Amino acid sequence: MIDHLGMPVSDLARATEFYLKALRPLGYGIVMQVSAVETGHGAAVGFGAPGAAEDFQSGKPSFWIGEGEPLAGHIHVAFVAPSRASVDAFYQAALAAGGKDNGPPGLRPQYHANYYGAFVLDPDGNNIEAVCHAPG
Repeated sequence: MIDHLGMPVSDLARATEFYLKALRPLGYGIVMQVSAVETGHGAAVGFGAPGAAEDFQSGKPSFWIGEGEPLAGHIHVAFVAPSRASVDAFYQAALAAGGKDNGPPGLRPQYHANYYGAFVLDPDGNNIEAVCHAPG
């Protein structure tokens, strides 16, 4: 349903470093960067699964952070994790990168029997999640 999502961050360099480290265990990295001149309002960094530029799905930035005033309220973004182990690795990497615990890795059966997720707060206080829906 969603092609891409973008959100403003208070410090682009700090947020870029945080997301680069936190998303690496999920197989995501920087796939595009644009300058303030190109956007007309502020520099931005796009994250996604690496891949060939000709491949529409891989190599396409799906999550963007950009220079700007952080939102008054916090948002929740959940990233697809290929395995429960990658959820665990995301959580540890995000904490090591300066994120704050907002729910350790584990099953969340209130959502469904195989919902395995972990939650951290990013440097601007947004609730960032990695989730795997596969069984054990």
